Amino acid sequence: MHLPILLALTIFAAPLCSAIAAEKAPASVLPQYKAIGGNPGPQYNYVCPNTDGKSGLDCYFDAVQHLYTMCRHVKSIEIIEFGYEKSEEGVNGAKSESCVDKQRVNITRPYQAALREASISRQAVEGVRSLQEFWLDALVKLKWKSGEDDAAYKARVDHAYEDFRDRIEGIRKIVSIVKENTTPAPKSARDKKQRRS
Repeated sequence: MHLPILLALTIFAAPLCSAIAAEKAPASVLPQYKAIGGNPGPQYNYVCPNTDGKSGLDCYFDAVQHLYTMCRHVKSIEIIEFGYEKSEEGVNGAKSESCVDKQRVNITRPYQAALREASISRQAVEGVRSLQEFWLDALVKLKWKSGEDDAAYKARVDHAYEDFRDRIEGIRKIVSIVKENTTPAPKSARDKKQRRS
């Protein structure tokens, strides 16, 4: 008779013991989250989830593709729900319009961080701005075009990823070349005087 009572106590006490142990666990065992592009670490990083510990440019490049995918999925749900022809009628397209508006706001901080990091080269800054404009345009073009069949629609919206990758690779090359061929400028004239003495 005592065995079932002890078994019951063990079953109920086990979750409490593990919770207490987790509270006293050393910090090295618990997950460590870092800020990425101004956003909290990966568990909470909706904007650029694949760029742990990387630069602002990397966060922005990840965000461009990730946030486009998010709105593409929302648009796909509308198309499944209402069909191509009716996906834009009345309020049927409201979810995707809301997604586009939300992602425009979400990308602001990574975009600003990318511009700061790209500021070592005018061409890199122009590339980031061009990518941003292309991304915004791609979000708007997620809408179905009248007369477009399923295969043509999917090919068109999928092609944006290839364009994103090409533009991102170009910006990375520019930044890499500039970093390889330049040396950091001295901080100020006062630093020069201190070095001479």
